[in-house]
Amino acid sequence: MSRLISWLADPHPQRGVRFAADGGDWEFVSYRELASSARRMATEMVSAGVRPGDVVCLLMPSGRDCLAALFGTWAAGATISPLLPPSFQSDNEYTEYVSGILRQAEPALVVTAETYRPLAAEAMVRAGRSDEPWIPREGATEIPIEDHDREGIALLQFTSGSTGQPRGVRVSWDNLAANHAMLSRLLDWRDSDSVVSWLPLHHDMGLIGCCLFPFAAQGELWLMRPEQFIRDPARWLECLAPGKATHSAAPSFAFAYAARRVKPQRLAELDLSSWRSVVVGAEVVDPAALDAFARFAEPVGFSRDTYLPSYGLAENTLAVTGAEGPVVVVRPDWSSMRLGEPVRIQEAGKLGDRPIEPGSGWLVGHGAPHEADGVGVRILDAEGRPLPDGHLGEVAVTGSSVAQGYHGGREGGSTRFVDDELRTGDAGFAHDGQLFVLGRMGDSLKLRGRSVYMDDLDAKVAAAARLDKDRIAVVAVNDRGRVGLAVFVESAPGPWTDAVTETLRGELGPEPSLTLVAGRRGLLKRTTSGKLRRRHMWQLLQEDKLKSVTVIN
Repeated sequence: MSRLISWLADPHPQRGVRFAADGGDWEFVSYRELASSARRMATEMVSAGVRPGDVVCLLMPSGRDCLAALFGTWAAGATISPLLPPSFQSDNEYTEYVSGILRQAEPALVVTAETYRPLAAEAMVRAGRSDEPWIPREGATEIPIEDHDREGIALLQFTSGSTGQPRGVRVSWDNLAANHAMLSRLLDWRDSDSVVSWLPLHHDMGLIGCCLFPFAAQGELWLMRPEQFIRDPARWLECLAPGKATHSAAPSFAFAYAARRVKPQRLAELDLSSWRSVVVGAEVVDPAALDAFARFAEPVGFSRDTYLPSYGLAENTLAVTGAEGPVVVVRPDWSSMRLGEPVRIQEAGKLGDRPIEPGSGWLVGHGAPHEADGVGVRILDAEGRPLPDGHLGEVAVTGSSVAQGYHGGREGGSTRFVDDELRTGDAGFAHDGQLFVLGRMGDSLKLRGRSVYMDDLDAKVAAAARLDKDRIAVVAVNDRGRVGLAVFVESAPGPWTDAVTETLRGELGPEPSLTLVAGRRGLLKRTTSGKLRRRHMWQLLQEDKLKSVTVIN
């Protein structure tokens, strides 16, 4: 029986989860209590009609009820499918997004918190369902822990984000076990270790890496909600004092944010000398953010060797590679960067050798596959042929963590399964034993772990500009350490520029850079089949090969 489920029958008697309360306190709930709650909730789920092999969708904020429902679903023999809670979208956009998932997943239950009941109910109606949202409740008896069909799908992980059509990644029990073993090795996990996390539980990094992992290991977990970190990032750091948590994970933006927001007097009260590792992932790793936080936190014991830059994606369960030891950085010649061509490295070194400024073009190494993990990584050209080390191409992955495809046989976008190989749609190259990843190959952007799809933004920009969609192309920018968007529009500059800027800022927030490019018909470049050549357009702009255009930054 998987360690992810067996602990329910034999939970650690003293350890458990500390949930962050809004007032600053922490509520400790032992694994024994959580196991009882999960098994009692499973009894009620079975009474509500859940059967082994069913899908249960969880629309819950991070907290005790969410974890009891999650493990209760597994105790009932069903598959969990955590959904993105409402955030910045309009109610209409959000319910349409959730209804799309419900139509695909066809869950036996939609479990939600009372506060989300109206939105969940509306999404269920839009999905053509006649049942009601299921509010967590516990039965009088604990369901026995049976093995059920642990050969099947444990997790239906819908690709994160509120833009683009979501796709459900089918993650098996074997996939989770393989990635658990890899994480144990990467972290050098010890029995006394513990984790602190503020990452959301609907996202693979927060769920698998920061929640399921310590549960399986029965190590202590300190669990915050994302908004609690945003309000007070020092609270996250306080959990990493000696005698508390030893491991964590975060996107790189969190480090720059903490360095800006934590006051010097609060920093002086911290002791980060026992912080053993922090996995950095979920978006393109920003070396400037890591450097800024290291310089900020080194006076209170933080070590740059704590960083563990990692590359992963939901379609590989979670992690593909992780960089152990000093963080390696390189600065390529971006002007020569071409898919299928050699990458010219101008400078190389380790994080801390020199200050790294934002936008200076440095890249962080993500380690390489380890023999013990059974992971294979290749770099492929546009035709799927392997490229030598040092050449820029698409990252492709094989191994026991590669998921079982998309739910319902749906086709992927740039990320797709080809035979037993995962073609990630991410651009990268191998150099000096390390994998370097630039990000998506032109058609999506990862922002704070959220995948933003360009096809969807094309439509939103066209509506804001009041222009036909075939005159718009939004391109993801993931180079020179910059994460942002370039919007190509076949039109003269006009009032649409302000409308487009307002729309994209409302959709994505203030972080990504925006470049608007206005030009005549023919500005947009397409393949012979009519598909937009997004990255090619950005390269032409960088090379000053687009004539008669107006660029607005």
